[in-house]
Amino acid sequence: MSLIVNGHNIILIAITSFLVSLILVPLCKKVAIHVNALDIPNERKVHKSPMPRLGGLAIYLSFLIGYMLYGQITTQMLSIVIASFVIILFGFVDDINPLKARYKLVGQLIAAIIVVYYGNIVLKDFYLFDYYINFGSLAPYLTLFFIVACINAINLIDGLDGLASGISTIYFITIAIIALITNRIGGLDIILSILMAGATLGFLVYNFPPAKIFMGDAGSQFLGFIIAIISLLGFKNVTFNSLVVPIAILAIPIFDTLFAIMRRFLKGESIGTPDKEHFHHQLLKMKFSTRTTVLIIYLIDIAFAAISILITIGDNKFASYIYIGLTILLLFIVMSTDILFEHKKKKIKKKKN
Repeated sequence: MSLIVNGHNIILIAITSFLVSLILVPLCKKVAIHVNALDIPNERKVHKSPMPRLGGLAIYLSFLIGYMLYGQITTQMLSIVIASFVIILFGFVDDINPLKARYKLVGQLIAAIIVVYYGNIVLKDFYLFDYYINFGSLAPYLTLFFIVACINAINLIDGLDGLASGISTIYFITIAIIALITNRIGGLDIILSILMAGATLGFLVYNFPPAKIFMGDAGSQFLGFIIAIISLLGFKNVTFNSLVVPIAILAIPIFDTLFAIMRRFLKGESIGTPDKEHFHHQLLKMKFSTRTTVLIIYLIDIAFAAISILITIGDNKFASYIYIGLTILLLFIVMSTDILFEHKKKKIKKKKN
């Protein structure tokens, strides 16, 4: 089992990006205060005082410096760096003066178009059990949709201290573990995962509850973008497992996003309408503290990550047991909370008031 990528030890790569992030986050906090990039509390927010929100800039710079030190220049990587800058630029502006959803979408699409058409990072085909599926001329459009969906899934889940950064860290570490198991340590997706694992862990030191800084839209959108890219690069094996693994690891953001869309549709609201009914909000309503809520979601996400690892090593039986257990747990949460629809008892209380 080799720990060397591009002539460098992966532990050294991870430690470097971790330390760079650790140093840069306090500096970005000062910048955020100076430019007034603050998250002001309101009825939807959990925090009670203004919070600096340019932590994502530190994550991006840690990734960039790490890749300059240990990466190789390729067309694919250049497309990722350019597209990442677009994401960070739009996010930076949004963190200072909030942008309308359509302008955010424009930035996301520009970034996605760069990696699809310049970097040629496209989901062209894969095997679903014994069936070969080729997307043909639809491939670029499906890839664009996938990238934008990942960006917004992580953006939506970023509602509690340490939540988005922790889930993303679990994703990056899981991908790195799978690479070690399958002896695929030299791929671009792997070095990206290792760099990002170090960068997000360095940020998490300051972001774990109680947080001293938020990553902001620049950070959550950048994480979603990189997660999408790593997933697409992993799809090059065009196997069913290469599709299942990232989806399993990202089960909580996917689950939360789908139910947010369904919930707003049932209420007759716009998909972009913000609310306080996300998965983490439901746990908070159960009287769990912010830290406990985040740790519960970490554990659920780690269990889904374990499914991915088990699938990779071929232990589908044990993976299916964990999956069934998690499915029952999530169904229980759906039926006993307001994550999908308001319960009748609560509606009656509101009418009385």
